[in-house]
Amino acid sequence: MILPARGEAPVPGRRGMTYTGPPARRRPTSEPMTDPLLSVQDLSVAFRQGGRETRAVDRVSFAIAPGETVALVGESGSGKSVTALSILRLVDGAAPEGRILFKGRDLLGLPEPEMRAVRGADITMVFQEPMTSLNPLHRIAEQVGEVLRLHKGMSGEAARARTLELLNLVGIRDAERRLGAYPHELSGGQRQRVMIAMALACEPDLLVADEPTTALDVTVQAQILSLLADLKARLGMAMLFITHDLGIVRRVADRVCVMFQGRIVETGPVAEVFSNPRHDYTRRLLAAEPTGRGNPVPDGAPILVEAGPIRVHFPIRTGLLRRTTGHVKAVDGVAVSVREGETVGVVGESGSGKTTLGLAILRLTASEGPVVYLGRRIDGLSARAMRPLRREMQVVFQDPYGSLSPRMSVAEIVAEGLEVQGTGCTDAERRRIVARALEDVGLDPTAMDRYPHEFSGGQRQRIAIARAMALDPRFVVLDEPTSALDMSVQAQIVELLRDLQRRRGLGYLFISHDLKVVRALANRVMVMQGGQVVEEGAAEDIFARPRTDYTRALFSAAFDLAAAPTGAVSE
Repeated sequence: MILPARGEAPVPGRRGMTYTGPPARRRPTSEPMTDPLLSVQDLSVAFRQGGRETRAVDRVSFAIAPGETVALVGESGSGKSVTALSILRLVDGAAPEGRILFKGRDLLGLPEPEMRAVRGADITMVFQEPMTSLNPLHRIAEQVGEVLRLHKGMSGEAARARTLELLNLVGIRDAERRLGAYPHELSGGQRQRVMIAMALACEPDLLVADEPTTALDVTVQAQILSLLADLKARLGMAMLFITHDLGIVRRVADRVCVMFQGRIVETGPVAEVFSNPRHDYTRRLLAAEPTGRGNPVPDGAPILVEAGPIRVHFPIRTGLLRRTTGHVKAVDGVAVSVREGETVGVVGESGSGKTTLGLAILRLTASEGPVVYLGRRIDGLSARAMRPLRREMQVVFQDPYGSLSPRMSVAEIVAEGLEVQGTGCTDAERRRIVARALEDVGLDPTAMDRYPHEFSGGQRQRIAIARAMALDPRFVVLDEPTSALDMSVQAQIVELLRDLQRRRGLGYLFISHDLKVVRALANRVMVMQGGQVVEEGAAEDIFARPRTDYTRALFSAAFDLAAAPTGAVSE
């Protein structure tokens, strides 16, 4: 949706709706910031557990002018999100110290009823994962309408009309039909747009966006960023944008604050900080993007897996009797082969069939078509007959926190496969195997008796990789293993995967929407759209000379994002 510039006529929305919000209030960013909208002064936040104090935020100070975008960047654990949550007084288990002045009022000193009036009206927040932020039991109209009822006193048809206007404003197609949808019925990009609609419902002065595009496809990510920039310019609101992706900072921010271990170590205009970083940590962040290319495949390397054409069609059942009236063709005639020591990258948007293809090859979802592993057809094998092959065919999932049991120690998690496979190892032998697997992925074996929540995101992903490697597999499906990780951690995981492949001759099916990571790992690339392969070939050829419009659009969204000029706020 293209929003009008100030002074232009409103643009008609879908189904005839128009945006009737206030005129732009944006202050040119070249003006000196004499009276900031938000001023954070010497903010400190400490958590206490078991008599030990951990300072997550340490004397942080920054300011945001009306209409300005300030980015907080840094790795996981640097204190970015805690700083943002402290502004809205949403931090559990800690009492922020210092001053947070918003329009001259210290938010830390406000009574809770007054603070509730600020939240959702004057300052709003868009969180990283909309699926966990939206209530799965309530329809979209009810969730957006709740904000209008609490802060605007609107209900009934007035709230419904305003909700529809907001959904049109954020570019949700067929908005009227989406009013009755539940969150699980929307795509990731649509859910994030609903969160933005809720945040904009009361026309806030400050929008806090906490990693709002981290797990989204590159094309959806570009759409969300463009949407936020357009809305910010039209409504004149300020924005605090929290991210670990420096390409996004280049595109959306006016100024940047770099955080490290709870402190701001460098701040300034984006162009200045990125072109001439003064702090060593900033320089490391800027150099942390995954680099290099995939390992060369040995001549004559045998084919580990050969599959296809594979079809996975999910039935659509409607009516009282739930009759099948159609099919969703998640994978529709896709063929793939992976050799020993080779990485085949599978890219495409959400819903293109990438993950379903990987699960079908591993026989974790029903499919039609041949699947051959080391010359043996396995597509007709029972679950019992497949069990011995599970040792050689492993998978690493996207979300390590969701795939690691919080009730099991790291030693139990990594050793579980050994027990299921009935290797006959003693407890001492299993611990030695676990220790070796942890060492292989760069973790201290002495930490094996700790639990997943005691590790960072990157460390948890290493644990998930160690669990797969403990069984000495030959073929591994890697399903978005780096999508939610910091840039520096992504680079570490990419190098780890390359190293393991070199030493063990592993074959990888690498599923991802992050094309920079795919370019650093893959020998061959398959581009999927709507359950079919629209383009495939050697990675160097595909990245240098994409042949289809869809592939070019994917690459443009991924690489133009990283190369966008500093301070850019719209496409």
